[in-house]
Amino acid sequence: MPERAFGVSAGSTLPPTDIEPPTTRPDLLPDSSNAPLEPEVEARAPLAFSLFWRTFFLLALLLLGTTVGWYQMFRALEYEPRVIGNARQIASLVNLSRAALIHSDAIARVSLIKTLAEQEKVRIAPREPGDRFELFNQTVLERRMSGEIVARLGLGTVVASRVNGEEGLWVGFSIEGDSYWLLMDRSRIGTLLSGSAWLLWLATLGAASLLGAALLAGYINRPLRQLSNAAARVREGDYLEGRLDETTRAREIRAVNIGFNRMAEELSRIEQERAEMLAGISHDLRTPLARLRLETEMSVPDAEAREHMVADIAQVDTIIDKFLDYARPDHVSLQALPLAALAQAAAQPFASREDMQVQIDVPPELRVMGDEVELSRVLANLLENARRYGKSADSGIARVRIAATARDQWVTLRVRDHGPGVPEEQLAVLTRPFFRGDTARTEATGAGLGLSIVAKMVRHMGGELNLTNSPSGGLMAVIRLPQASDRRADHGSLRKRR
Repeated sequence: MPERAFGVSAGSTLPPTDIEPPTTRPDLLPDSSNAPLEPEVEARAPLAFSLFWRTFFLLALLLLGTTVGWYQMFRALEYEPRVIGNARQIASLVNLSRAALIHSDAIARVSLIKTLAEQEKVRIAPREPGDRFELFNQTVLERRMSGEIVARLGLGTVVASRVNGEEGLWVGFSIEGDSYWLLMDRSRIGTLLSGSAWLLWLATLGAASLLGAALLAGYINRPLRQLSNAAARVREGDYLEGRLDETTRAREIRAVNIGFNRMAEELSRIEQERAEMLAGISHDLRTPLARLRLETEMSVPDAEAREHMVADIAQVDTIIDKFLDYARPDHVSLQALPLAALAQAAAQPFASREDMQVQIDVPPELRVMGDEVELSRVLANLLENARRYGKSADSGIARVRIAATARDQWVTLRVRDHGPGVPEEQLAVLTRPFFRGDTARTEATGAGLGLSIVAKMVRHMGGELNLTNSPSGGLMAVIRLPQASDRRADHGSLRKRR
């Protein structure tokens, strides 16, 4: 694995051996590494909807379209024809009443008017010139009804909804030059729903449709959401914590859940066997290595050869440590940690090296939620990678900057070097176990697990690691960790197992 240097520009140079620890004062540095970091560019996420909302909108559109279509069909085929038919019956009633009154004498006419009022609920009254009335034409449907009645009774016909303050369906007509009003109950033409009434009904139906669409979309997408959550837990290493229901009634979903559970169990078994194998091999190599080192120091007379052999043995021992780190159980204790102090402690072992300069630009009050041992190892691994592979081509010195900022309850920690960087196509695979970049192959002094261990530890602490090339040169590791609030710190340490 390409173990590359990571860092951030500018910084306090760690002096040799007995010199003071790394400084957090960029203004005290003599070189250009105290230049500000490149601003972090926030990429805009494309507008996207979850599967639930897409299903909801499609179902809602379908239901609303069906409701509107039903409404139009009801108006065109049932409601309006029925109301117009009732208007024609009213016109026929007026014609019959007028004909009966025309062909009856005065005494019979009085009896006829009384009979119509008692049996048919139709009242005939004289129409006076001073009568005040409101036309029956407030809506499109009322105007159509009025037109139908006028067409059947003649142009002099008046259709009103109120006469002299009295409501009803009034039809004004003439008999041999005399004007009359015929009053009947509006129920004869059926209930005419106004625009607000139709709007209320449509709003009620629309709300019911949307509620049904939401319930249906949630029911359809619930298994997929459970599968997504379980896949996320498996990706984070919780192979057995994300089991899916194998007793669900849907046959297809049950088959998917069973297959996913078996896959997670197999991955857990493979990961456990790999960790046990690495730990076993690394442990078994320790004893012969110790014996070999002792024999080398006692049996090799040439001092230079002995020094090289001891160095090779120490390198093998370091590789074994990497294997043990990678095979360590995923168990961390999260607590509020002072990031500046941890960075100082991690950089201290490199203070005596002449081929490395480290600047630390971390606010003293900044605290993160993390495991002290794990976070210290993360910083140590990144600094060691920077020392090996982040040297500047002109000076041969690895200049590294550690900087941190807080935003939105998260702390962003950047570790940047000024080396040659890494090809863009290799950035995505740098954290794969045993992967090596071109530079790492030419100086193969590690196991290829350094960045894998860093990514694994950061993930176990609830953070994330991103690797990128700095625009001004060098490789930069960006680590995001939860910021430690006062409330979290008061609660003490938090145990976390993945």
